[in-house]
Amino acid sequence: MSIPATSGIFDLLVIGAGPTGLACAIEAQRAGFSAVLVDKGCLCNSLFNYPAHMTFFTTPELLEIGDMPFSSPNQKPNRNEALEYYRKVTEHYQLDVRQYETVDSVSGTDGNFIVHTTDRFARQSQLRARKLVVATGYYDLPNYLEVVGEDLHKVKHYYHEPHPFYGLDVVVIGGKNSAAIAALDLWRHGARVTLVHRGAEMHRHVKYWILPDINNRIKNAEITAYFNSNLTSISADDVTIATPQGVVTIPNHFVFALTGYHPDFSFIESLGVQLDRANDRRPVCDPATLESNVPGIYLAGVIVAGERTNEIFIENGRFHGKLIAGHLSSQLNGNGSGDQALNEEVLQMEKHLRNQE
Repeated sequence: MSIPATSGIFDLLVIGAGPTGLACAIEAQRAGFSAVLVDKGCLCNSLFNYPAHMTFFTTPELLEIGDMPFSSPNQKPNRNEALEYYRKVTEHYQLDVRQYETVDSVSGTDGNFIVHTTDRFARQSQLRARKLVVATGYYDLPNYLEVVGEDLHKVKHYYHEPHPFYGLDVVVIGGKNSAAIAALDLWRHGARVTLVHRGAEMHRHVKYWILPDINNRIKNAEITAYFNSNLTSISADDVTIATPQGVVTIPNHFVFALTGYHPDFSFIESLGVQLDRANDRRPVCDPATLESNVPGIYLAGVIVAGERTNEIFIENGRFHGKLIAGHLSSQLNGNGSGDQALNEEVLQMEKHLRNQE
C-alpha cells in the first residue's frame, strides 16, 4: 500500500525507477515512510532498452525484490519476464512512480529537499522530500568512440532487434556480452556482420553458453572479426579500421558501438556528492548506510561502484534499499540505531555476491 506524503513533502524521493530504485521505495514504505520515484524514462527503463530477446545470466530468485517470488518456467529468465515481474511488484506495492520526468536539479538541504523536474512536454514542476536516493544506474550514457563520423545516424549505441538490418553490412564494436549477443543475433537474421575489438579475443566474462558460439562463428568465417583493432572513422558508405596488418576500409550500412556505459557523474557531482577520482570515481558514501557526504542524500545500485560498473548488478543492488531504510528509521524516527542487525546481514550478503562474480 502506497503511503501518501503529509504536508506536501515525501519522506523519501528516489531518482531512478529501475529494480534497485523500486527496492528502495518498497523498503521505505514497509518501514512506514512515504516514498515517490521519478524517472526520465519508463519503469525499468534500462531493462526495457535491453535486446528484445535477452536472457539474464542469473536465476529468477536473485532478481526478486520486496519478498515477492519471481516465477519463471526458465532457469534463466528473459527480458520480457523481468519487465512483467517488476510491473507486478510495482502494482502490488502501489508505488508512486512518476515516469518521463527528468530531474533537472535539486535544491534545499537534508529534511527539505526540492527536486526540480521537467516532463516530456517541457512542463516544469517541483517535488519536496526529506531524504533522497540516487539510483540512476549507468545504462543511459554510452562510452563514445570519439572518432570521425560517430555522430552519423547510422551509429547505434544500443541494440534491440535484428530485423531492420537484414541483408546489410553491419559492424559491431566490442568484445563483451552485448557485442557477442548482437553479432550473433544479427548474423542469424541475415546481416553481414563484422566484429571489431581492441582486445586479442572475446572477453573471458562473455556468458559461458555464448562464448563458444561466437568463437565458432568467427572460426568458420561466418562473422568476420578484427582483434587488436580499432575503428578510426565512419562515413556514409564505409568504415575504416586500424588492424595489426594495416588500415582497412570495408563497406558499411550500420555501426553498433557496444563499448559500455557509465554513470552520470556530472549529475551526481551537481548534488554536491564527492567522487573519489583516485578510486574509479566512486562516490563518497558510508558503506553501512549508503548515505553520501551530503547529509540526506543516499546512493544505491551500480553508481556506488563508480566506473567499476561490473561490481554491482540487480542481484546485489536490490539489497541497498534495506540498508537505506534501516538508516531512515534512525534518522526520521529518531531511535538512534536503525536496524543494525539487518545492515550487517545485508553487507555480508553483498560481500558474498561480489566474491562470486
